Amino acid sequence: MKSKAMALMLALLLVPSAWALTLDEARQQGRLGETLSGYVAARQQDDETLALVKRINDGRTQQYQRVAQQNNLTTSEVARIAGEKLVSRAGSGEYVRGINGQWLRK
Repeated sequence: MKSKAMALMLALLLVPSAWALTLDEARQQGRLGETLSGYVAARQQDDETLALVKRINDGRTQQYQRVAQQNNLTTSEVARIAGEKLVSRAGSGEYVRGINGQWLRK
């Protein structure tokens, strides 16, 4: 399990840095938040936010698929593991969606 967690963390670090800055700005502005599913979700429904959410989630899906194949897991298992880690490490003031589906500000 430890090697799976390491592979997952490495995969998350490979998300293009140009997106990370935009993702960080959107997080800080409360436009989107992390979910336990391993994907970001829009809190605001404007075109710019929705396009960013799609780009980030498409990239994550590709990363999750790669990690899943390397570790004999399903993509949904990898996404769930990543979601738990991403929600737990969300920064102060950022939004996360809890088990009950409600947005919480950390």
